[in-house]
Formats: sequence, C-alpha cells, structure tokens
Amino acid sequence: MKPRIVVAITGASGSTYAVRLLEVLLAAGCDVHLTISAASQTVLKKELDLNIDLENFSPGMLMLDEESLVKDRKLRTIRSLAGISSEESSVLNVSSGEPGKIHYYHYRDTLAPMASGSFLTDGMVICPCSSGTLSALVHGTSANLIHRAAEVHLKERRKLVLVPRETPLSIVTLDNLRRAAEAGAVILPAMPAFYHGVKSVRDLIDFIVARICDQLGILNNLIRRWGE
Repeated sequence: MKPRIVVAITGASGSTYAVRLLEVLLAAGCDVHLTISAASQTVLKKELDLNIDLENFSPGMLMLDEESLVKDRKLRTIRSLAGISSEESSVLNVSSGEPGKIHYYHYRDTLAPMASGSFLTDGMVICPCSSGTLSALVHGTSANLIHRAAEVHLKERRKLVLVPRETPLSIVTLDNLRRAAEAGAVILPAMPAFYHGVKSVRDLIDFIVARICDQLGILNNLIRRWGE
C-alpha cells in the first residue's frame, strides 16, 4: 500500500514549504490527505498568487501544470522566486512507480476519515503551523478538522510533525512548543541550513522539505547531507 500522509496547511507565512512538500510527496508515490485552513487560503494568495477555493477545491489550484505556467508569466516568476519552480525536477533518487494522489477535505469536515484513529496513516504534517493552530492543539481547544486530526495522531502515537514559521518567538509560543513536544509531536521549525551548497531559494526550501520527509521515512535526495 502507498504511504498515506496527512498534510494540513495553516495560516503562517511559508506556504512555499507546503506546496513544495506536496510536490515531493506525490512524486514519492504517497497518497496525501490534505486539508487547508481559511487563513492559509489568504496566505497562499499573498505569497504565491494562488486562488484557492476551499468549497470547490481541485489539486490543480495548488499544483499548477506546465501548460498553466507557460501561459502565466507572473505565476511562473512567483513560483520560481519562492523556490518551487518545476524547471528543476530532480525530486527523488528512488523510483516511486505510480505517483501519489491528493484527497482533499474541507477544514470544517469533522466526518473526514482523518478525524478517526481507525483511519490508518503513516504520519501527519502541519506545514506551516500557525501559532493559533499550535495553541489549539496543546490546550485541547479543537475547533476544526486540522486540530482533530492532530489530536488523533498524538493519541494514536503516530508521527506528528509541526513546522512553525515565526520570529521572534514569544514566551507563550515557546511554552506551547514545549507542550507539543512533551505530548509527542516533532517540532521542526522552518530554519534552513546553509552547509549543503546553497545556490538558490529552492535549496533552502528543499532543506526543510527533506527533513520533513526524513521524519516520515520518505526516501529523498533533495539535499547534500553532512559528510557526503
């Protein structure tokens, strides 16, 4: 069976990490169960000029095909500057066979499969993870599918990766990150390194995406690793 990964995109800055992560997971043959918050809809428009309709979502709204990029110079430029240009398509060093698929669920749909522990997954990523989402998770104030799915992964002792993108960090956020780590989440801040031969923004984005994939057990060759 293909790896089954839950991905939630919330309203912190750094939507480019999420889009690149989706590209890589699909290329790796993962089935992605995706949910997107209302706040991240705004961020995706601001940062990547993507118009996401949460009520009538289609994967093409995030994963633009080559034909669309060729026709829209503005989108092509924005994606390139954001480090998710598809011109450099060397994604993985392991053949995945058939690519994965996106299964979308509205963030208010609490009847979605990922809301139950009986729905088996190989892990969940909240990327980027907003401070509000983090707070709801650690204080048990679940209000949507994203919160519930994260709670499920914690209670089932499955991998939950949180990718905060905030600076500076308040004492409140630091304490919430500590609480999340104590509950079993992996805290993976969007803090790219520079030791892997950085030549572009894409290299910085891929460092974080590679580390997320490492946590999920997804083989990848996105970066040159220390000692190689």
